[in-house]
Amino acid sequence: MAVLELTDKPFFADKNRAFWNLHSAGWAGAVILRAASGIAQGQPVSFLVPILISAVTGYSITLLLSVIYRFLIDQRPFITWSLTFVSVSLATLGYAYLDVWVLQTIRDGVDETPFAQLWLAAIYINSVLLAAWSALYYAINYFVRAEEQADQMMRLEAQATSAQLTMLRYQLNPHFLFNTLNSISTLVLLKQTDQANAMLSRLSSFLRFTLINEAAAKVPLTQEIETLKLYLDIEKMRFEERLRTYFTIEPSVENALVPSLLLQPLVENAIKYAVTPKEEGADISVTAQLVGQRVRIIVSDTGPGLQPGQQDQSLSTGVGMANTRERLSQAYGEDQRFEYYVKADGGFEVLLELPYQNRIIAGEDVQAGAQQQGKISA
Repeated sequence: MAVLELTDKPFFADKNRAFWNLHSAGWAGAVILRAASGIAQGQPVSFLVPILISAVTGYSITLLLSVIYRFLIDQRPFITWSLTFVSVSLATLGYAYLDVWVLQTIRDGVDETPFAQLWLAAIYINSVLLAAWSALYYAINYFVRAEEQADQMMRLEAQATSAQLTMLRYQLNPHFLFNTLNSISTLVLLKQTDQANAMLSRLSSFLRFTLINEAAAKVPLTQEIETLKLYLDIEKMRFEERLRTYFTIEPSVENALVPSLLLQPLVENAIKYAVTPKEEGADISVTAQLVGQRVRIIVSDTGPGLQPGQQDQSLSTGVGMANTRERLSQAYGEDQRFEYYVKADGGFEVLLELPYQNRIIAGEDVQAGAQQQGKISA
């Protein structure tokens, strides 16, 4: 047994089809209303003939008006309304004349009412009818155009947001790439090919991931952590024992979705300000836990923190911090938390809180990322 598939398609998605449906339904309703009124007044069945002829005439006249209005609707308001008034007036006079002529032709010898009297009555009735039809035509068209403009603005805003997210996500620090490639070059010159190959392989894997997922896509936290570890493995080959990392990820948040490459700028910031300045290096810790219905992620280090004379603004305007703050704002609006501060025992800490989302809630993003990964791998 065939099943009819119902689609949630807007009524005005096809404007031509919507016009014909509304136009036909409106005149059919007018015929039914006038027929019901005549029957209620005890009119003979023959009175339906002039009603049907009048409806066909009105149907044709309003089709002609729709062609004229289609041209007038894009003109200046004065021209639009002036010519609309003239069009409705001329159409009313002609429509009323045809109605009276048909009525007197059918009732020849039965109705002795003067033609002029019937014509004036028909002018009044038909002017109201055509004016109402014209008002509905313009109102519906203005509504449809307003909806199209709103949809276009939403699409443009979405494209702008996507472009901004793409720009933010691909703002990899050029110093990282330069230092990594320089380290690989040094290893090659020293004929340490195994380490050079390992470093190049990790860099390739890390860069491949930056191309897999779309900028606005979200990935499971475990995948984000694995990518972060790829990045840290590269940096560990440069800093060796000076860079010590620790991860504490609660099982309850392993499948929580976060914007891809969200944590990398924060860790890169920690390496720059905590590991590099100290001869003995520093510890970098990443913890994630579920707090109510929110995911709390903390990136902390044991570096020197803010040095005397260093301004908070210097950190808040840095690429890594500003990048993360802007991406969170784009992804979650006001429903997120981003804070940073110096720890009492030294070091720096960044706290993020995001709404908890999992694969089921936002499975399309994960699926899109997987499809992209399949295309690149192929």
